[in-house]
Amino acid sequence: MARLICTIAIISIALMCVLAEEEKYEDKYDDIDVHEILQNAKLREQYYKCFMVTGPCVTADAKFFNKILSEALQTKCKLCTEKQKYMLDELSDWYTKNEPAKWDALVAKSLENMKKKAKE
Repeated sequence: MARLICTIAIISIALMCVLAEEEKYEDKYDDIDVHEILQNAKLREQYYKCFMVTGPCVTADAKFFNKILSEALQTKCKLCTEKQKYMLDELSDWYTKNEPAKWDALVAKSLENMKKKAKE
């Protein structure tokens, strides 16, 4: 009986994983202009502070991306839409070329966030 319950549990978990892979993050904010944000120092810093939790997330899109950024970075955007993958690539490219210390801090923060989430 215990073996049957264990088998059912394993199959259920596997099925949930397969179904979860098909889900994507909401695409509501996919039309923001990542280049406009990156080229505007004030705006870029506002988003960065939001992501680093050192300042408020002023806009709805910043709040949304703040919720998914850590997971997106750690899973290589597994649940991202194509546009979100593009935005993350642009963000990564810009920061690694122009402000690598901030990029490293952002990646470290995402690791910290994922560790906290795993403990919950």
